[in-house]
Amino acid sequence: MKIEIWSDVVCPFCYIGKRKMEKALQKFPFKDKVEIEWKSFQLNPDQKTRPGVSTLEDLSKSKGWSMEQTRQITANVVEMAKSEGLTFDFDKAVVANTKNAHRLIHLANEFGVQDAMKERLLKAYFTDGLNVDDGETLLKLGKEVGVPEGEIKAMLESNQFEEAVDQDIYESRQIGVRGVPFFVLDRKFGISGAQPDDVFDQTLEKAWTEYTKNNPVLDIASGTDGESCDVDGNCW
Repeated sequence: MKIEIWSDVVCPFCYIGKRKMEKALQKFPFKDKVEIEWKSFQLNPDQKTRPGVSTLEDLSKSKGWSMEQTRQITANVVEMAKSEGLTFDFDKAVVANTKNAHRLIHLANEFGVQDAMKERLLKAYFTDGLNVDDGETLLKLGKEVGVPEGEIKAMLESNQFEEAVDQDIYESRQIGVRGVPFFVLDRKFGISGAQPDDVFDQTLEKAWTEYTKNNPVLDIASGTDGESCDVDGNCW
């Protein structure tokens, strides 16, 4: 059974949602029969990469909040991440366009390390304060998870996988994705956002049951949205 996940590497709830799905799969008796495919989604395709600007500074300016307000508002997300064993440091997070990061994830898929690449890029942005649009950084991160250096360089020097990224985003619109993360289980069931753990558990069980029946119905879990970043790039 395939689980497709639309997300961005600068979306806080996407990292949290990744952990929630991983927890559900750890308990799932048929986890060895489940394949994860990461799909590209850009919260802000027109975002300019600005290495000298932190995400907190950018958020404060774009929303018209004081830095004190910004810290208070993001504190809940930091705590939510902590409950999943994640460390978010928005003071260090670098404002960056994510197109190249998504291209690298597509490349990593060809070498069987797509999930590891996704994880490393999320950690690079949220925890390490690295610029996920910097060529040297992407080269280093890709090599860390097993993507050949020559393949990464060739990708960065070309437009390789740009169409694949755009196709993922187009496909998300076709199936009605309004926020990320968005999980599609066997093209039959969906989970919108980083919902409570039991939603992941129950939807996974339900999808597996239907998987054996080959029922093509897509049912959005609970009919509600969990915590997510919307298509206009709003996470707060």
